[in-house]
Amino acid sequence: MSDPQETIEETVKRVDPDRYFSALFAPALLRRHLLTLYAFNHEIARVAETVRQPMMGEIRLEWWRETLESARSGRPRDHALARALSELFAAHTLPTELFDAILNARAFDATPDLFADWSEVGDYCDQTSGNLMRLAAHILGGAQDDLAREGGTAYAIAGLIRSLRFHAARHKVYLPQDLLSAVGLLPDQIMAGKFDAKVKAAIAQTVLKADEHCRAARLLKTPRALLPAFLPAALVPLYLRRAKRRSFDPLKQSGDVAQHRKQLVLLRAALRRRL
Repeated sequence: MSDPQETIEETVKRVDPDRYFSALFAPALLRRHLLTLYAFNHEIARVAETVRQPMMGEIRLEWWRETLESARSGRPRDHALARALSELFAAHTLPTELFDAILNARAFDATPDLFADWSEVGDYCDQTSGNLMRLAAHILGGAQDDLAREGGTAYAIAGLIRSLRFHAARHKVYLPQDLLSAVGLLPDQIMAGKFDAKVKAAIAQTVLKADEHCRAARLLKTPRALLPAFLPAALVPLYLRRAKRRSFDPLKQSGDVAQHRKQLVLLRAALRRRL
């Protein structure tokens, strides 16, 4: 029988390699806890992929909310990740409100709704990706709110570009309504998978937003001990360079890059101790 923790680690390595390889720069015991956090994040991020109605998404998120509560109280459900979460909470005092904010934000994923503007996109990115970085920093023994907000938002917006094809296939668009209106683009055109000048213009503006937050993050000091929590943001320039290519079609290509290139970027950032 396989070790549940090994299964958690293998899952994170497969589904979230950016955070997995970032976690490898943390001390072994803390790395174990980081990977538990990232496995939990994967579970709630994929809720919308497994339901057809927003109400079902809410029910599954509520199940995870209750799972967190029981794990925090030391009475985890009979579930490998729940037991790992109980171990995580026994070792660290993690802000409950950060988990609540992530779960609340993820309810949007299962709805047909659009963000109205970049402010709403930014809030969503900060509440999901940013709060995940805040929790990871707490596990590593500190806090860096500004860096989590800027780095988390940059990484999440870059992720929206990388996953545009995937979300379009499930009839979900994360680009804000004001951007779509500005370039004369309808959500249905994205969901139809047809790449044209309007989609290209929307992606160009999205790249600028991600770059803006990335530059802000790189101006902030990153404490050495907390660096593994924020290392995924070091990959943003790599993703944006790909998105800027004239040949890049986000509705046919994933926007990802070769794993060895990403590992080199993470290693360089870790050695320099900065994003």
